[in-house]
Amino acid sequence: MVLNKRLVIKVLCAVMTLVGVLMLLPCAVSLIYGEKHEALSFAVCAVPMALVGYLAFRSSKAPESNNLGLRDGFFIVGSAWMVLSLLGALPFMISGAIPNVCDAFFETASGFTTTGASILSGVEGLPKGILFWRSFTHWVGGMGILVLTIAMLPALGIGGQKIMRAETTGPSMDKITFTFNDTARSLYLIYSGMSLLETVLLMFCGMDLYDSLVYTFGTVGTGGFATMNNGLAGYSVSAQLVISVFMMLAGVNFNLYYLCLAKKPDQAVRDPELRCYLGITFGSTFFVMYMLIRAGMAAGLFDSFRLAYFQVASILTTTGYSTCDFDLWPLPCRIVLMLLMLVGGCASSTGGGMKVIRVMMGVKIAGRGVRKRLHPSVVDPVKIGGRIVPENVTRSVSEFLLLYLFILLAGTVLVSLEGADLMTSFSSVLACFSNIGPGFEAVGPTLNYGFYTGATKIFLSVLMIAGRLELFTVFLMFTPAFWSRK
Repeated sequence: MVLNKRLVIKVLCAVMTLVGVLMLLPCAVSLIYGEKHEALSFAVCAVPMALVGYLAFRSSKAPESNNLGLRDGFFIVGSAWMVLSLLGALPFMISGAIPNVCDAFFETASGFTTTGASILSGVEGLPKGILFWRSFTHWVGGMGILVLTIAMLPALGIGGQKIMRAETTGPSMDKITFTFNDTARSLYLIYSGMSLLETVLLMFCGMDLYDSLVYTFGTVGTGGFATMNNGLAGYSVSAQLVISVFMMLAGVNFNLYYLCLAKKPDQAVRDPELRCYLGITFGSTFFVMYMLIRAGMAAGLFDSFRLAYFQVASILTTTGYSTCDFDLWPLPCRIVLMLLMLVGGCASSTGGGMKVIRVMMGVKIAGRGVRKRLHPSVVDPVKIGGRIVPENVTRSVSEFLLLYLFILLAGTVLVSLEGADLMTSFSSVLACFSNIGPGFEAVGPTLNYGFYTGATKIFLSVLMIAGRLELFTVFLMFTPAFWSRK
């Protein structure tokens, strides 16, 4: 394999420097709350990381070319997310909050990939700075640490198109501005603006600044780490409603927000994926409402709507927050929630899962396959929103869906070797692979993944990263063709 090694090293050094700088924020939070030991733990990690990354970047030889190849982009993204999870785990281990390396790696990978799965049985006793960093990884990873790096790449003289292609979620990546670097900056401005708005609204709902920030990180990043063992059940109904609305907003394609800011809201409203996303959300909500009322598990229409809408939004957007133990709901409700785990959010959102657009295409492809049995010679292109989908895209979607289901089944078999029941094994793999967090049975919303062995935790962590990077980015690195010189 021919990699632009010098350029790859430069970008990875820039990522390492950025992570070191970002760790200074939870360090400051620890100091504010008088947590000197935790502040020192962050400083011991942040300062050397930022200095080494910066000095290595400055001292590395100039690359022969500033253009990243496609393999360079895949290699940078795949390796960077592994390294990020290792570097981000250091404060947990050094502070003693999570001393075990496998547990710390699992928790950090879960944070950066916005999964929200945890090995911790009690979070309320953890230091404020540690909990802040734990949730801040959601915000950093939500839009993508490498997308943030891309926004700064012009200063390095490097183009970020190949990185953007390897990291962006969804079957295609549309530029919303003239260059990919401008696109990255625009997305982060929208992302930051949404975060600021939610923080302010949560403070109006009675949360203090600290909790408002922590839950904003988990909401906008669709992560789900909480500061309370009972999730959001202890907060006001108004705060729960604000979070449920912003979970839905975070699951929308961020390119549509740019269209609205560019005074093209009509194009955003006509987006077929958005309409399907809203249809799935409210259709599922009303079904769950009906089942809760029928089972006598809600006090009235508003209570049933609040419970149903919050959990549907949380699971569909792969955020993973909960206001109750949905594992106790009637079986039809749990089946709907499991199907929503598979679907996930929209393309180019912070959500995980297959993505709504791929599910739409999958249904269209299946329908075409049925029609072809009757009329094999008829030209029948797949259309989404009246536009013909190119055959290479439909083929890519079919390959993705097949690989996705294969990994779910193979992963379930591997995890079941630990002796867990079928539902626990399947939902563990599904929840980690789709970046959701809570599953069912032994990994339900009130439980955690701490009972698994270190090997299984590492395996699930790799699944989180693979799911966050749309499968191919990670698995390509394990193929002989990727490392060949051709």
